[in-house]
Amino acid sequence: MVTLFGKRIRIFRPRSIWLRKVVQAFFFVLVLAITINHTLAESGGGIPLLSSASVHAICPFGGVETLYQFLTVGTLVQKVHQSAFTLMAIGFALAILVGPAFCGWACPLGTVQEWVSEIGRKIFRRRFNHFVPEKLDNVLRYLRYGVLAWVLYMTATTGTLFFDAYDPYSAMFHLWSSEVAIGGLVVLGITLLLSLFVERPWCKYACPYGALLGLSNLFRIFGIHRNESTCKADGACSIMCPMNIKVDTKTVVRDHQCISCMECTSEAICPVAKTVMLSTSRKTPATSAK
Repeated sequence: MVTLFGKRIRIFRPRSIWLRKVVQAFFFVLVLAITINHTLAESGGGIPLLSSASVHAICPFGGVETLYQFLTVGTLVQKVHQSAFTLMAIGFALAILVGPAFCGWACPLGTVQEWVSEIGRKIFRRRFNHFVPEKLDNVLRYLRYGVLAWVLYMTATTGTLFFDAYDPYSAMFHLWSSEVAIGGLVVLGITLLLSLFVERPWCKYACPYGALLGLSNLFRIFGIHRNESTCKADGACSIMCPMNIKVDTKTVVRDHQCISCMECTSEAICPVAKTVMLSTSRKTPATSAK
């Protein structure tokens, strides 16, 4: 059931895509296991074969951060591994194909924000994710591009992994090690606190990697398309969007904030089959058949 204009509307499809939840949990456990093993390996324990793997080795944004130094000097920023380049390339290829799927399906920090938001949703119900006035929200969403520019500039000029001191993702997986940064812990704490009121606050307002991947929504091959001829316009797709995108007013979702989570589609919340879909064409299969 969802509430729209004071009316209760029954949704006959599942409220979420179960496969996404499984994939999210898998990547969270995988990164957690790798980082714990890295810490154990430093003290002579853990699995030796994976001892070199760390948060920085499996972070695709690390490839973006070190790109300038690699192209100009031929070296990598300290702490960044060559594997970050491979993951960066995979992330970009995936973004061109289906948009920022990394954000909606694989990013552990995004996953944790969603888990905390479930508590906020139960506490605040309909008010959850609607505390920030729309006009202010529209402005704040562009802050992450400023963060992206700041991080790339400071990394290029200092030659260090500057953002690591403030990165909540890094802090979350260094809680048990001496590498954890106070700045990162503060940002992580603020992020999790805000997640009780706003879904994915870090993703919406501050994530530099999300800002970069979000640009792929402008030209991605597979996009989110809404078939106007079969759409009931009940707003279910917009209500369930974690990024507050008004899907029910669009034919094709080109919003730079879309994280390709697919929660707005007919596979998840839309009550009509083949109405909101991932497709390469502006015409959904239902439209084509008609």
